[in-house]
Amino acid sequence: MLERLFQLQAHGTTVRKELLAGVTTFLTMAYIIVVNPSVLSSTGMDFGAIFVATCLAATIGTLIMGLWANYPIALAPGMGLNAFFAFSVVGSMGYSWQVALGAVFMSGLIFFLLSILKVREWIINSIPMSLRFGISAGIGFFLALIALKNAGIVVDHPATLVGLGDIKTPESLLFFGGFVLICALSYRRVTGAVMIGILAVTIIAMMMGMVEYNGFFSAPPSIAPTFMQLDIAGALNIGMISIIFAFLFVDLFDTSGTLIGAAHRGGLLDKDGKLPRLGRALMSDSVATMSGAALGTSTTTSYIESTAGIAAGGRTGLTAVVVAALFLASLVLSPIASIIPPYATAPALLYVAVLMASGLKQIDWDDITDAAPAIVTALAMPLTFSIANGIALGFITYAVIKGISGRWSHLNASVVTIAVVFILKFMFLDAA
Repeated sequence: MLERLFQLQAHGTTVRKELLAGVTTFLTMAYIIVVNPSVLSSTGMDFGAIFVATCLAATIGTLIMGLWANYPIALAPGMGLNAFFAFSVVGSMGYSWQVALGAVFMSGLIFFLLSILKVREWIINSIPMSLRFGISAGIGFFLALIALKNAGIVVDHPATLVGLGDIKTPESLLFFGGFVLICALSYRRVTGAVMIGILAVTIIAMMMGMVEYNGFFSAPPSIAPTFMQLDIAGALNIGMISIIFAFLFVDLFDTSGTLIGAAHRGGLLDKDGKLPRLGRALMSDSVATMSGAALGTSTTTSYIESTAGIAAGGRTGLTAVVVAALFLASLVLSPIASIIPPYATAPALLYVAVLMASGLKQIDWDDITDAAPAIVTALAMPLTFSIANGIALGFITYAVIKGISGRWSHLNASVVTIAVVFILKFMFLDAA
């Protein structure tokens, strides 16, 4: 049955390889089951319910990707997007988390429709590469700011807006130690480096009496506080348009990049260099996002950590099915998730920020009409505490600079349209 469902021989793999690959992928991304609740609970959402929603959203999305698209790609609530949800949409803009969940659902629905109508390739190909790199790096900077804030390294300052906190506190020192440990283990290619760093900081904090041990296993918490609490009507407010599209764009680029990168690593591209069953893969992602919003979590997306499992030999959807089963089994680990403090997950946020910021090296620094919009995008996200504002300013800057420079051939209908929409938003709507 497994051979018929996943075509193992055709992909040059075995059940044993797929099982090992699944465990490897899970260990590299298991940190999300503790980091996501930590981030989203800052909005007032119930921590336990988010924990369950995170595990279930990852299970559902990964299972669909494995069984329907037959790819060794795992999904879970995305880093960066959860920070945008919690700290920007809810924290800075003042929307309720229910409305924010409605916006996530709408972005998933639009993503699904774009996949069905085959518009996705046109959108992806029409967005300038420099802006894609700027968006990725900007989300990384945004995560870095949040990580440093959670660790008490960066604090607000009445004269300079931001300043250096007390770096001698145990929390700050543990944060630094956790970040160094994750980076060192990652360099040595230790599987599960991020999770090891989080657990190491938590255990040391526990030994120092800074957190209270409540056991390892228990029945899953109730998901009722977040289940089907999304406010779709509130998300249809005209002021939410840019937020919905921010969720959509980031998910679209992140998913496409992850799929292509992972497929290239595993030799899964066809003879023309294209990704077979791309439509199914993207629809799996969009369905996962809608399901996650209904359960009570931010955008669910494909994880680049899947390449760890591919490197271990994973080539089919059986790898994803194994990951899904492990996320489901994680539901009984809620006591561990609940005792992990923010300064233990902050090193993971900063590590992911470093990885995302690496896209800046791809920018053509000799072309100021490409470099400037990318940097505006990247810097605007943390400095305005909004991914949406960063994307908006990036598109506007790109269109205006290219136009004034006379480089009209670099512009296309979608870029100009998006830039005009964002200009109108800033002119007539709240800048948030």
